[in-house]
Amino acid sequence: MLSPMRLGVLGPAQGDLPALARGAQHLLDEGHAERVIYVAEDDALDRVVEGWAQRLVGANPTAGALFERAARCATATPEAIDAFVASERARLRLQVLMSLPPGQRTIEILDGRVALFVFDKAALDEEDIVAASLLVFGKSPEPLIKRVGPRTFFSPGPIGSDGGRALLDDGQGGVRIEVMNASGAVTAREIVGPPAAGSRLRVQGGTHG
Repeated sequence: MLSPMRLGVLGPAQGDLPALARGAQHLLDEGHAERVIYVAEDDALDRVVEGWAQRLVGANPTAGALFERAARCATATPEAIDAFVASERARLRLQVLMSLPPGQRTIEILDGRVALFVFDKAALDEEDIVAASLLVFGKSPEPLIKRVGPRTFFSPGPIGSDGGRALLDDGQGGVRIEVMNASGAVTAREIVGPPAAGSRLRVQGGTHG
């Protein structure tokens, strides 16, 4: 049996890296997301992650430079060594922040369902769509949750819209979608599949297709 998953989703940043960083931080710290996927074709999240990593461990935060960084501990105090270990653990935690491969897609399994993540849903062919129960895409001017037969199409919308960030949670049966705006307020909710298939709750002016 698969373990429950809380998966964060970030929409395109549209050049606003500080807002993207706030969204990622919120999904990790407040949403307790185990992983976060950025559904865009740019490198904005990679740049955010690199900046965070540099602040944690220095100008070269790559794994290849780990031994060079660790060498500083040879004559360090116990407190400095503890700080080094804590910063490296924090750097490793950043690996849960993922961008879509350029021009490609990624697949997750949520509540036993195939969830397909892509920037532009127009790039999907019939075979892709048939295999998936949940299709998550980034290219949309606003948040969207739309059922088409047995499938649900979902976009968090771009950063700075009524959405921009979302949580997918399969811990209570079905897949619960929560769309959030820049302040972290939930603007739309829906459950895909049991126990509440077909139900939809709209709050605080959320936008649906």
